[in-house]
Amino acid sequence: MALRRGGAVAALPLLPRRGAGSGTGSGAAGPPDAVVRVPWALRLRLQRGAQRRRRGQGEAAATTRRGKLLLRSRRPELSQPRWQTVGRWERPQLVSAGWKHRKACGDYFQLEPWRAAAPALQALPPEAGQGPTFAELGLQPALLAGLQGLSVGRPTAVQRLAIPALRRGCSALCAAETGSGKTLAYLLPLLDGLLSRPAGLPAEQEESGPASPRGLVVLPSRELAAQVGAVAAALCGPAGLAVRRLAGGGAAGGLRRQLRAPPPGPAVLLGTPGALREALRRRFLALERLRWMVLDEADALMDESFAGSLEEILAQAPLAAGAPGPVGPGEARTQVVVVGATFPAGLSETLGKFTDVGRFVTLSTKSLHRLPPHVPQKFVRLKGRDKLPELLQLLKERSASSGAVLIFCNSASTVNWLGYILDDHKIKHLRLQGQMSADARAGIFASFQKGDVSVLVCTDLASRGLDTSSVQLVVNYDFPDTLQDYLHRAGRVGRVGSKAPGAVVSFVTHRWDVDLVRKIETAARKRTSLPGMDSSINEPSPKGG
Repeated sequence: MALRRGGAVAALPLLPRRGAGSGTGSGAAGPPDAVVRVPWALRLRLQRGAQRRRRGQGEAAATTRRGKLLLRSRRPELSQPRWQTVGRWERPQLVSAGWKHRKACGDYFQLEPWRAAAPALQALPPEAGQGPTFAELGLQPALLAGLQGLSVGRPTAVQRLAIPALRRGCSALCAAETGSGKTLAYLLPLLDGLLSRPAGLPAEQEESGPASPRGLVVLPSRELAAQVGAVAAALCGPAGLAVRRLAGGGAAGGLRRQLRAPPPGPAVLLGTPGALREALRRRFLALERLRWMVLDEADALMDESFAGSLEEILAQAPLAAGAPGPVGPGEARTQVVVVGATFPAGLSETLGKFTDVGRFVTLSTKSLHRLPPHVPQKFVRLKGRDKLPELLQLLKERSASSGAVLIFCNSASTVNWLGYILDDHKIKHLRLQGQMSADARAGIFASFQKGDVSVLVCTDLASRGLDTSSVQLVVNYDFPDTLQDYLHRAGRVGRVGSKAPGAVVSFVTHRWDVDLVRKIETAARKRTSLPGMDSSINEPSPKGG
């Protein structure tokens, strides 16, 4: 039958119903074949849909056939090869687009590594050669001797960037990806400054009064303070500088004993906000001689649990313009260095109460806020009841030589519950969470670092700054609450000094988890930084004070 555009219909033959006869009950000839009429617009839509399906099948075949993959999907048509470029304003087709539906459970995708090494260790352009050595950066011989004891080779990207600027006395925001060597990036130039200036007070005065350090590092956890303290001690030993670590959780007399332990008068002090505030209130500690202060892992320090203590510490340091300096009225202001891989929105407001944030310079690496390009990262959509069997299978399939495992949970109660389950399955592990007492936490992470136990179940307490070069697998049993938390957790593997890049596996359970996964997948496909990250303090001027 002819197709009539004016009538807006097309006639198609109608198949007879099953069991129907070909004629009438009287044996007379049946009616002519019936037809069903399809609207013209619907017919065109059906044709276009068929064309799109054929085109998609062709693209899927090309994707699976050509080149290495950037993103590997369970559904091959959604995989993305490395050569494919997604424009800035383009909206790519996402694997996680339908993950809020219950039928999506069981789906997964994996971000494939597209670089061989961490960005911090990336080779310089040929015209730059191998880059400067630590000696060529102007550091004093005593610090170079300390570096040899730590078996540190050439400077990483953030160290090449930060050491010259901080040696000039700039107050700065030092922003670099996790595992890139930020600890040495700020310790080396600041210790170099202490060695080049006199102490300022005789030993008798140091012994009689409160401890008056010339350098202070504020850190969010006692585990991180212990780790940075070990690095600082290795650097300060050949230089003759005393280092002290201040940890709370005990009686006030314990703080006094930590500060007065021989040799008296530490040149460098490391501590958590709570312990430092208590020592200041009891006048065991004075900050009038402070030449520099470091706020390490700034996003964690700006948490509401630390905010009050941090402001008290800042208020007692000689930071404000016009205040007496560490030695006298003519001395330069205390140098402030804010360090981290991610930064909170209220950072400038807090610092602005005590110092001029306009004189800060920003030192940031090119890979800041980007997903680690050398670490495979797998995202699995699961129902809540399926997470535990998936984790147990993952742990039991790993060999003893496969490296250490970090399992992240979002709450202390989940850490404890999961620990009991692992005990039932005879899986040896350690637990670390913030509700533990100081005595219970002491030594747990150090034991994990030594390799005594290869599985650590923890909260985000272990996601900031800690050296986890032995870890080769991170499991997000609970998906992190923010993109910043995901970056920090993923940064526990593939660090400078790691023997293998490791891997990250994330269980995606809730609808709000899917929102974050979509942002991660989009950034991965476009090779851009994660959205909503901030790495500046009120657009600091290029000149540091």
